[in-house]
Amino acid sequence: MEKDGEPSTIDPQLSTIWAALAQVPDPEIPVVSIVDMGMVREVEVDGGRVSVTFTPTFSGCPALHVIRQSIEDAVRALGVLDVEVRSTLTPPWTTDWINADARERLRQYGIAPPAPAGEGLITLEAEPTRCPRCGSLNVNLTASFGSTLCKRLYVCGSCREPFEGFKSV
Repeated sequence: MEKDGEPSTIDPQLSTIWAALAQVPDPEIPVVSIVDMGMVREVEVDGGRVSVTFTPTFSGCPALHVIRQSIEDAVRALGVLDVEVRSTLTPPWTTDWINADARERLRQYGIAPPAPAGEGLITLEAEPTRCPRCGSLNVNLTASFGSTLCKRLYVCGSCREPFEGFKSV
């Protein structure tokens, strides 16, 4: 937006910013957004300045720069010129932050959604996983790591289809 040749900023509503961020897809799973995944932790509006704080799903996430740039682009598309994007690892992201609608979209996409992480220590045993295609619990873990470090590879013993499943963290 320009006025007399000078750039200007707008003072967007918080709800407008959250709605824009809800349209930013997870770079590795395009059927869910970064808001669906619970990555956006805080949005602050101070005059024409917007600060967005997010928590990556994995501290070594290779898509960190893509997420950061996508957040900035989404807010700038609203006409905001002064955008700050911060990442934080505290508290660490947990699969419990994934909303219910996103869990269903993951399943429809062919990725078994994670079981609730719950409280306490992380266990080395995989939680029961249901096949996202046929719903069977007759599944076999074939690899501890899938296409990303946050997923495992499985094969369903009932429908014989391979699939990925989210690890609960």
